[in-house]
Amino acid sequence: MTRHRRDRPPASSELVSSVMKRVRSKNTGPEVALRKLLFAAGARFRVQYRPKGVAIGRSTIDIAFVSKKLAIFVDGCFWHGCPEHGAIPKANREWWAEKLRKNRERDEKVTEILTAAGWTVLRFWTHHSPEYMSVVVLEHINFEERQ
Repeated sequence: MTRHRRDRPPASSELVSSVMKRVRSKNTGPEVALRKLLFAAGARFRVQYRPKGVAIGRSTIDIAFVSKKLAIFVDGCFWHGCPEHGAIPKANREWWAEKLRKNRERDEKVTEILTAAGWTVLRFWTHHSPEYMSVVVLEHINFEERQ
């Protein structure tokens, strides 16, 4: 028997349940690949960082350049509602539509809060290549250093 929280409908099957249990919320493949490229380029950063004095709830910054106040997020296409690849599952459709809408709203709010606190926020989708993401981040860091 599948256990679930009261506010969450049960999985549509045991297979779905086992797949969802293995989904990572941090240290995902695209995140790790990006971190390896940044580290190899000499960039040093914090992982899963919760900025001091900035109330972003339970959220953490995937990759943070604290001294530069640069926050990098690598958002999963499914969980964060990618306009290209995001899809609402057929089973429990209404619940998932609401869940994914709230995730997008939370992302927007976290971006607004960090920006208001002086952080620059870069958001990428997991379908972006790690090479592309690293080029954008490194260019941004170099741009910051030249000013």
